[in-house]
Amino acid sequence: MHIQNLYSHGNPNARALLVWCGRASGDRSTDGQTDLTGDHRWDPATPADLSQTLTFWLVEIGDGFAAFEGEPGAHLLNPMGTVHGGWAMTLIDSAAGCAGYSLIPAGAGFRTVETKANLSRPITSDSGRVRAEAHVVSQTRQVVSTEARVTSRDGRVLAHGTSTLMVVSGEK
Repeated sequence: MHIQNLYSHGNPNARALLVWCGRASGDRSTDGQTDLTGDHRWDPATPADLSQTLTFWLVEIGDGFAAFEGEPGAHLLNPMGTVHGGWAMTLIDSAAGCAGYSLIPAGAGFRTVETKANLSRPITSDSGRVRAEAHVVSQTRQVVSTEARVTSRDGRVLAHGTSTLMVVSGEK
């Protein structure tokens, strides 16, 4: 498996910031993995709004694999004082989508058909950096199925889920 590390030793200026798993330029001539790792995708000086708001970013991409890291903070808390479950769900959706997208051929894109998340443990603003890893478990010409886990620094599973992606040809 080819994996490209997109993050360098905790240096925030070296982050490969999330610009979502879609072709930013509209160029359909590259496959998903090339698009995710290509030079035109990442500009650490200009973070994507979603990445900046939700404080998570893509750190590794490989053949059917993607990893994100995130920093939960006070801006993500629900009224009960824990990080809103939608944040973990969005990490799962992002990692799963990028894992599937890494296998999508040139001239095609994808749409998420379904994402399901199980929230196993509470995430707080004091939890520290978390990691979401996703991998493809099944791929056909039209459907890609993925699994993802969100873990704490000590490896405890905080959330896990699955995502089903529909491959679409000639669309963004």
